[in-house]
Amino acid sequence: MTTQPEQMKSEIVLDAVKLRELLLNEDIHSFRQEYLVLHPYDRATFYEEVGPELRELMYFYLSPKELAEIFETSEIEEDEYEEFLEEMDATYAAEMISYMFVDNAVDVLKELDKKKVVSYLTLMDKEAALQIKALLHYEEYTAGSIMTTEFVTVSENSTVRSAMTILRSEAPSAETIYYIFVVDDYQRLTGVVSLRDLIIADEDTLIRSIMSDRLVSVSVSDDQEDVARTIQDYNFLAVPVVDFQQHILGIITVDDIIDVIDEEASDDYSKLAGVSTMDTFDKNPFSAAKKRIPWLLILLVLGMLTANLIDLFTDTISQVALLAAFIPLIAGTAGNSGTQSLAVAVRGIATRDIEDESKLKLLIREAGTGIITGLICAIFVVLLIFIWKHELVIALLVGAAMMVSIFVATISGSFIPLFMHKLKVDPAVASGPFITTLNDVISVVIYLGLATVFLSSL
Repeated sequence: MTTQPEQMKSEIVLDAVKLRELLLNEDIHSFRQEYLVLHPYDRATFYEEVGPELRELMYFYLSPKELAEIFETSEIEEDEYEEFLEEMDATYAAEMISYMFVDNAVDVLKELDKKKVVSYLTLMDKEAALQIKALLHYEEYTAGSIMTTEFVTVSENSTVRSAMTILRSEAPSAETIYYIFVVDDYQRLTGVVSLRDLIIADEDTLIRSIMSDRLVSVSVSDDQEDVARTIQDYNFLAVPVVDFQQHILGIITVDDIIDVIDEEASDDYSKLAGVSTMDTFDKNPFSAAKKRIPWLLILLVLGMLTANLIDLFTDTISQVALLAAFIPLIAGTAGNSGTQSLAVAVRGIATRDIEDESKLKLLIREAGTGIITGLICAIFVVLLIFIWKHELVIALLVGAAMMVSIFVATISGSFIPLFMHKLKVDPAVASGPFITTLNDVISVVIYLGLATVFLSSL
């Protein structure tokens, strides 16, 4: 029996086949009739996948306003915006961008060459161009750079009747109407009214008597990650953006924050993986290699340091060759332990679970964890080596080295990101590969250092 999701998927595939045929047959009327009734996401998916030749026909069949909705819903990668816009006539592209919500239009234009941005702004409607220009100058990754100026405000001295009139007039162009923001005569934010409050209130009631003045707002210069945390903490659909005098400049909606959370998570993950960026999936091997090479070269230098340290203990290893067999075991286990501790610390910093007063507690807890895990792993490895090689002294040496290495790796895995955070450096830069390689160096020194000290007993 076909499940509902599978049935829906097959229907979408059939729609795509039919739409392709209509495009190839140049049946404009039927194409528009079939295409425009689809869900916006399905329209966007078809637009992305259909290919440049058929997209050129779509530009003739769809108005710039209709394409704007598709472009906003699509999952086009940031570095592909220019490629898609180049397929369109410049005037058509400029008009299409002008119909997008301002914050989305800004996101697109920020990925383009400055000369092309100027060209599109010149070609589009003056009012839309002015709104877009107002947001383009804000620093990237701030509240100002992701806010939209398409929102509804009413005066605190107006009645519910007049507020509803304003809402009906501005709703078609507003990004959200669930919150109506209240301002005084100087356009300073003084309160907020929900759509529900407006609907159930008496028409002659003054707005100031039903508004909520317990406002949560963000500054235009706040980091986008802090804004995301505010919306997440308060479960808002939108949050107002104000300047230092409490003038409302724009709003940030939850759909934009979802993109921010995804972007920040991708950025942190790429740093933890030792890659410069993972925002896009690289189809070009040269582009992918370019992003990975810097970290690999840094880690290669650290790896050479490990090799040099091993070379210093050549005499010890040459006298007891079996010691060399356990170097990867100790280094790998210590590296894994350090990475686990790093992940806990970075996540705690990102979610703000770790406040200033609890950082010491984290280090004490991780130290305890390092002792316990190190002791258990040490006992386990001593038993394994003794059963395998019947060498009790070497087994005890490896176990002792592993216990100390795991303890040190666990402490370093939590201390380094906390220290970097204190210095205002992104703790995610203390990536997994970096911590692993650093712990390799430490564990080799501990292991071969102990072996040299107790060489006479081996």
